[in-house]
Amino acid sequence: MAPGLLDLVNLTTWAVCAVIKLPQLVAVLKAGSAWGLSVGSLLLELAGFLVFLRYQIYYGYPLETYLEYPIIIAQDVILLFCIMHFSGKTKRALFYAVVFWVVWYMLTLQKWIIDLAMNLCTFVSAASKLVQLQHLWQTKDSGQVSALTWGMSAYTCATRIITTVMTTNDLAVLIRFIIMLILNIWVTATILHYSKTKKTD
Repeated sequence: MAPGLLDLVNLTTWAVCAVIKLPQLVAVLKAGSAWGLSVGSLLLELAGFLVFLRYQIYYGYPLETYLEYPIIIAQDVILLFCIMHFSGKTKRALFYAVVFWVVWYMLTLQKWIIDLAMNLCTFVSAASKLVQLQHLWQTKDSGQVSALTWGMSAYTCATRIITTVMTTNDLAVLIRFIIMLILNIWVTATILHYSKTKKTD
């Protein structure tokens, strides 16, 4: 039963992650605006994803436990470019790309660097959610922020808690997913609250 459950959880996670940022991208492109989205939040999220992917590869964890990360990273890069485009800061995207590329390389120069980065990764990823929450609280407007995208993120964190327990049992990874699950649910609830408030006004 466990291998069947593991396969099902992995498949549903990959399916969700294949389209996880599409609702957000569609909302931004349709509106021609990135109002409500925090660039800082997206940059922190991207940094957290890159560190996590590099950690998984470095330790040779099963591909099935992190296959979605290259897909999510690609979607985040496209979303970041759209945000930069609509805010008139497209040239800055090249700077961010160079910084992320250098960090990707430096992460595995020494074992202690990747281990430290993974431990900090949880804080960076949590900060990305908290920055988005702060932005929502300040503007009191969900703008183009997609509750569906954040809800799907919560689902994938829940599934990755299951796969982590069933495969690697890596405590740092498990703690990361539990914290991200809680924060993704919080962001989703906040988006829904402000979009409901906006409709009643």
